[in-house]
Amino acid sequence: MGGTGNCNGGYGCGTVFEVSANGSEQVLYSFTGQSDGYTPLAGLLHDGKGNLYGTTVIGGIYSVGTVYKLTRSGWLTVLHSFAGADGANPTAVLVSDKAGNLYGTTGDGGTNNMGTVFEITTKGVEKVLYSFAGGSSDGSYPRAGVARDANGNLYGTTYSGGSANKGTVFKVTPAGVETILHSFTDSPDGANPVNKVTLGAHGNIYGMTFWGGDTACSNGCGVVFKLTP
Repeated sequence: MGGTGNCNGGYGCGTVFEVSANGSEQVLYSFTGQSDGYTPLAGLLHDGKGNLYGTTVIGGIYSVGTVYKLTRSGWLTVLHSFAGADGANPTAVLVSDKAGNLYGTTGDGGTNNMGTVFEITTKGVEKVLYSFAGGSSDGSYPRAGVARDANGNLYGTTYSGGSANKGTVFKVTPAGVETILHSFTDSPDGANPVNKVTLGAHGNIYGMTFWGGDTACSNGCGVVFKLTP
């Protein structure tokens, strides 16, 4: 079992750790807060060969986050340092395709500084697939990662934006064309999703919102939702 810690470690900047079946822990890597990144909030992606992939919220060359690869021997390579215009402050777990390309979101940065959906190739070349624009017709500030279907389409949520500024569910094609599938309105359908969606049978999408829903709960306490194609 592997994971990340967002503070402490040898330099006080976060760690990647492993916990064995008997509960013993081993620190695989301690971030220094320099070019290697600082504050890993997201979970890890495992490639089946023992390599781990993740993100840091800050740090890197431009101090706005990184995407990294960590080998089984504890050797860390920064695949990409975000610079702001191409995204900033990633907080979510990555996904990959069969070729090993990585996909994810940044909570900030991009053309409008409202977050991005990005792709990073196996050689570490980053491409912004979409920059969110906010307002009533688009989402803003994605906090969760994306789910990928068999055709390469990416599905995710934004924390805010949309018709009621309560967040959205979106789809981004491999060509970078975005569609807002749903805008949350607070009650009764929920508000401000922060978790990754799950793709189910027949194209259905499942997820949760942090707020909204039943107004009997103060401010609404969130919902579990199903979104049809």
